[in-house]
Amino acid sequence: MRIIICGAGQVGWQIARHLAGEGNDVTVVDSNPALVRRATETLEVRGLTGFASHPEVLDAAGAADADMIIAATFSDEVNMVTCQVAHSVFGITRKIARLRARSYTDPRYADLYRREHLPIDVIISPEREVAEAALQRLRAPAAFDAEAFFGGRAQLLGIGLDGSCPVLNTPLSQLTELFSTLRAVVVGVRRNQRLFAPDPTDQLFADDSVYVVTHMDDQNRTLEIFGKQIATQERVVIVGAGNVGLGVAQALETGRQRMRVRLVELDRGRAERAADALERTVVLNGDGLDADLLDEAGIARADAVLTLTNDDKTNMLSAVRAKTMGCPLAIALVNDPALTPLMAPLGVDAYINPRATTVSSILRHVRHGRVRQIYSIGDGEAEVMEAQVLSSSPIAGRRIRDIDFPEGALVGAVLKKGEVVRPRGETLLEVGDMVVIFALASDVHEVEHLVQVSVDYF
Repeated sequence: MRIIICGAGQVGWQIARHLAGEGNDVTVVDSNPALVRRATETLEVRGLTGFASHPEVLDAAGAADADMIIAATFSDEVNMVTCQVAHSVFGITRKIARLRARSYTDPRYADLYRREHLPIDVIISPEREVAEAALQRLRAPAAFDAEAFFGGRAQLLGIGLDGSCPVLNTPLSQLTELFSTLRAVVVGVRRNQRLFAPDPTDQLFADDSVYVVTHMDDQNRTLEIFGKQIATQERVVIVGAGNVGLGVAQALETGRQRMRVRLVELDRGRAERAADALERTVVLNGDGLDADLLDEAGIARADAVLTLTNDDKTNMLSAVRAKTMGCPLAIALVNDPALTPLMAPLGVDAYINPRATTVSSILRHVRHGRVRQIYSIGDGEAEVMEAQVLSSSPIAGRRIRDIDFPEGALVGAVLKKGEVVRPRGETLLEVGDMVVIFALASDVHEVEHLVQVSVDYF
């Protein structure tokens, strides 16, 4: 598959890394020669320096023969024009654009992207994706990471283990026997900064971080088994009223659970716009690092704080300050993956990585076939994918124990006729079943062959 990726920042680089590693013919375009050089020196891709929206640049990038273009530059307008040029001049059939501005993603203006107007096949909205990720964290407050699968019927949970965890030093195979009715599987373990897929004989230790796929109905029980207390979220403080913070506040206002939300924003104009857009949320104009302002926001009585500004350090420090003032749960938005190892030492309970969220969303649409969803873990270290079993798939009609999965892959859940079941060695995968599979980055390509995605993109 010939793919052009416009934008060689962190998102573009990660997408290029994934797609080039799967054997696709990838060309990266960016106006910054340093970013292009980094991509060509670290990845098996072609690079071209220039403005992606210029027809001659796309022509030089091979647009005439391209199957797909992914416009992920920092400019919404450049991404939109790039897709238009790709369609009108070169006839590229599949066009994906990353758009940040809320106005561009407003459902009222969806006709703008029809083929006869501005032909974009898939729009990725980082702010909307990140806002949903923040809400996922609130739904599973004891987990440092969370993502829903099977339309919300199964959940991936990232759980940090401490010395009080009751199942430490117990082989995973024994856990299966002890909790025979629990629909949950440990698919990944991070220990001493190394992520791996565990064997049944592996044990869990204090300071491990585990990734568990569980039935949604068993989520709270799973967290309790791993030593986490379940708390309801009724009072929430949000720091930052940008697109993400405002989106989260609006979602909490319209959610089924009644919540008391207070929103803190430093910029007065943005705070006023947020106050106009929200009905029940109290908006405070001030610095989220100011202890007096956090006190006014009721941080000591809050169940959770979400720090969602566009500055990583502000988010981290605001989260730390909120914790020191009595808030039991702090979730921070952090763009730079180099900062994430600092979260636990600082006492920040969970973090949201916008780049990983955006990469997951783009990959879900790139791997069209029968992969319905993809979630990227860490700095692209592993993926959790939801895929459908096809009649032509090597795994169709076979029991899990008879399938030659790579060492770094595990099946976390199976959806059979609308029912989520815990996978066992004797579980038969039938045509039409859905599976959730954890795979280390080095094994993703092999797993995709097993579910026959690579031969069924379109």
